[in-house]
Amino acid sequence: MLKALMPVAVYSLAVAFRTDSFRRAFMLNMLGISAGVAVAAYGEARFDAFGVLLQLAAVAAEATRLVLIQILLTSKGMSLNPITSLYYIAPCCLVFLTVPWYFVELPRLRAAAGAVRPDVFVFGTNSLCAFVLDLAVFLLVGKTSALTMNVAGVVKDWLLIAFSWTVIKDTVTPVNLVGYGIAFLGVAYYNHAKLQGLKAKEAERRAASMATAKDGDAEAGVRLLPEKDGGDQKN
Repeated sequence: MLKALMPVAVYSLAVAFRTDSFRRAFMLNMLGISAGVAVAAYGEARFDAFGVLLQLAAVAAEATRLVLIQILLTSKGMSLNPITSLYYIAPCCLVFLTVPWYFVELPRLRAAAGAVRPDVFVFGTNSLCAFVLDLAVFLLVGKTSALTMNVAGVVKDWLLIAFSWTVIKDTVTPVNLVGYGIAFLGVAYYNHAKLQGLKAKEAERRAASMATAKDGDAEAGVRLLPEKDGGDQKN
């Protein structure tokens, strides 16, 4: 539920990096989502302050990563597609993940099993899913924005909460549901505003193209008039 704060972090960083403009309505919407998440966190049955700090740090890191990806994919003079971007980012991810894995998880694996023998099928399918996920993230961020990516992710979080509640039998309090319901309403409002903005831009683009076509026809008519007058004089 704390991951619903991601749109707020992404929008704040996007404004700071000047990849998005400050809009009061959007900021009020983000604050509404934050209020809903705060209510959901307050109603947590097993609240842990250290876990909350870790999750907030993860939100900040993920928001920074997505904003930088948007800058990478949309910068002027650069034409990186999702596959090309993965060529650069995947090795960095491998290096940064290998270091904590070696010092934190590898000793535990050796102590538990004696020797590290990963399941090739599970490891391979996991890697394939991670690759497809990264590819989808690059495609979505490149076509829309990092903020749209994270707002859409709130719907995914709803599905995770429902799965945890029904299948894993995790504890979900009424306060949790009310808080996350407020956040979901904020997401719905953002999607509506985004759709209206896209329709307005499409209408402006069509109007501009029609105006350009009319101007071209008028210029062609002006050029034809002297030619016609010259022909009449010769006759």
